[in-house]
Amino acid sequence: MSDNSHFRTTEIGDFPAEGGLMKHVTVKSPALKARADASVYIPNQVKAGTTVPVVILLHGVYGSHWIWNGMGKADCSLQSLIDSGQISPMILVTPSDGLWGDGSGYFAHNGKDFERWIMEDIPQLVHEVTGNGADAPLFLAGLSMGGYGALRIGASHPAQFMAFVGHSSITQFQELEQFVEEPLASYGVDADSVSVINAMRENQDKLPPFRFDCGVDDTLLDGNRLLDQQLNELGINHVYQEFPGGHEWPYWQLHVQETFLFFENVLRERE
Repeated sequence: MSDNSHFRTTEIGDFPAEGGLMKHVTVKSPALKARADASVYIPNQVKAGTTVPVVILLHGVYGSHWIWNGMGKADCSLQSLIDSGQISPMILVTPSDGLWGDGSGYFAHNGKDFERWIMEDIPQLVHEVTGNGADAPLFLAGLSMGGYGALRIGASHPAQFMAFVGHSSITQFQELEQFVEEPLASYGVDADSVSVINAMRENQDKLPPFRFDCGVDDTLLDGNRLLDQQLNELGINHVYQEFPGGHEWPYWQLHVQETFLFFENVLRERE
């Protein structure tokens, strides 16, 4: 890496993949003041010297940077859609959440800014390790806790992302209690300050396109239905869908494809 890198240290491993290249990256994150990981998938159709959109895909509790590709086959889904001509070439980055407790929640607490890790460090990481343009269009999505992060961060920073998506999302901070060992008090935040609906209400005139979905057998279904109801009452344009399935990888493997197609439609509408 160059001497003017955003990161004090960067370690990169290249792993050829069918249809592209997977880079596993560990950096010293300024936002976290610690080492953190991300995987970057670069399809073969991404040519050196070009700038293509970047999709940031956030994982849920217990996982890390590898899980969206290892369990969710997100890289394979992206590559298949590119190969078939259904979407344009895009780079996929799957960061860790910062690896605090069972799940960081993707917001700032305990001296670490997990939100800034996603917002600032990850786009810069992709730029530095791939050469993709620093001004590349950014998309944000995630599942469960990652869906919570995508919906809240996307709504809180509407100018940074062209669109965002949540799958099977935690929609309220209190719902983290279903999954994590740490008491919610240990996060040291007020629930209203990390509220999805509050972020959307505050920026409702600036929000980019967004959608979210949930399985009808998911324990988080009621929260997703409530968020849909609240958005309808506020008159905020969005897409909400329900599908068969629960809080499980077969559901996310299938529906991440719709995320990539949704992002492609946003790109085409901007042309």
